[in-house]
Amino acid sequence: MAETVRVVVDAMGGDNAPTEPVKGAVDAVMERSDILVILTGKQDVIEEELKKYQNYPKERIQVVNTTEVIETAEAPVMAIRKKKDSSIVVGLNMVKKQEADAFVSSGSTGAILVGGQVLVGRSKGVERPPLAPLIPTEKGVSLLIDCGANVDARPSHLVQFAKMGSIYMENVVGVKNPRVAIVNNGAEEEKGNALVKETFPLLKECKSINFIGSIEARDIPAGYADVVVCEAFVGNVILKLYEGLGSTLVKMLKAGMMATTRSKVGALLVKPAMKETLKAFDASEYGGAPLLGLKGLVVKTHGSAKAIEIKHAIFQCVQFKQEKINEKIAERIGEEASPKEEKAE
Repeated sequence: MAETVRVVVDAMGGDNAPTEPVKGAVDAVMERSDILVILTGKQDVIEEELKKYQNYPKERIQVVNTTEVIETAEAPVMAIRKKKDSSIVVGLNMVKKQEADAFVSSGSTGAILVGGQVLVGRSKGVERPPLAPLIPTEKGVSLLIDCGANVDARPSHLVQFAKMGSIYMENVVGVKNPRVAIVNNGAEEEKGNALVKETFPLLKECKSINFIGSIEARDIPAGYADVVVCEAFVGNVILKLYEGLGSTLVKMLKAGMMATTRSKVGALLVKPAMKETLKAFDASEYGGAPLLGLKGLVVKTHGSAKAIEIKHAIFQCVQFKQEKINEKIAERIGEEASPKEEKAE
């Protein structure tokens, strides 16, 4: 019998809380029997939402009452310090105390990033934990690392991102010897800003990754690399443009198909194939962005996440736990940490 994975879901976080986080939790336990979901938030509000559902295994959803909510506009560090009974802080502390295996939230990105590092803690040797979402490509998916955690990264950080991303893609996605590339404004080795120029030779010398060189933004959707390395400012721009362009193209396609009687007839014929194709480019199908390099698993979903994205994020946590990704990252990075880095820990 498979080990039960305990996943905390922040029921108060995001634009659609508590409706979508609760529905995502119910859908998850309905679909898989190896999950226990712990909903953190205002108990009366959560229980009112749960009343909408009748035939789910009630013993596999627990509610932990919290009295505070961290809002998106709040200063992250101050919020984590002051709101100790918030759904985010309580959930992260459960992971820290090993009362849960993972934490999923659509709430304040800043608070989750700060709380993940301060409360859950970094693995030995990890300098900066990156946010790493899977993004759809022509060949499947690629890991974009970092997309929002470290806007002022150093070359050594990007090298660690490449190592952590390789471990994730090999063990979670099943890509053997994943191709690693650094985002650049050209394919030539001499191209790039100061960070890229300094990082490139370090990645080239790194024996534990399959570094293939630079990747231009236009080549990311084609799937030229399995692990796409960059600092968070660049990564976040890529991610947001990716999502915005995808949404715009879908709207334009739908409008074009409904424009004339002929196009409507054609739309009926291509609808099944189009639906399957567009599904592959739906970000909600891939769950959230894990904050890699922590002692426990923390996953950030979109602020506007619906139940399907939260459900897949929960499933993501199960695979992450089963494949022992935290342990593998800690082992790889810890072994390679310099004496100076160990002392700093």
